Amino acid sequence: MAGSGPPTGRFDKAQRIRKRAEFQHIQGNGRRVFTRNFVLMLLARDPSAEQPTARLGITVSRRAGNSVQRNRAKRLIREAFRATREIWPADVDVVVIARGPLGPVRLADVVGELRAAKQPIRRRAEEARQDHKTRKDRLAETR
Repeated sequence: MAGSGPPTGRFDKAQRIRKRAEFQHIQGNGRRVFTRNFVLMLLARDPSAEQPTARLGITVSRRAGNSVQRNRAKRLIREAFRATREIWPADVDVVVIARGPLGPVRLADVVGELRAAKQPIRRRAEEARQDHKTRKDRLAETR
């Protein structure tokens, strides 16, 4: 089954945020964490969902450079996400936005940047869970 078992080197469909509507929902309702090179947006999912791991979406605009630079940025972000699995709660969707050109930044720099933001990520993830609970309660009241 896709997405089951331990994470492998590849991101299967269950581990990625793929639809524009999902990106927009997370960007509109998610909790933000700012780092030097990235904006991380976290949105909690229902913990009973069949997603065993955090899902990742990446946005790199043309401000980050030409297509070669943008694709390099996406590869670095994906690999850093894999290397820092312990940071990301399983019930959270994460959209990473590159703030601009990464230039000579290496994978170790991106991993270090994410690890340095571990505490704010945990705090925002908890706030995202509270937001999710509030939205769920509000929806139940209207029914």
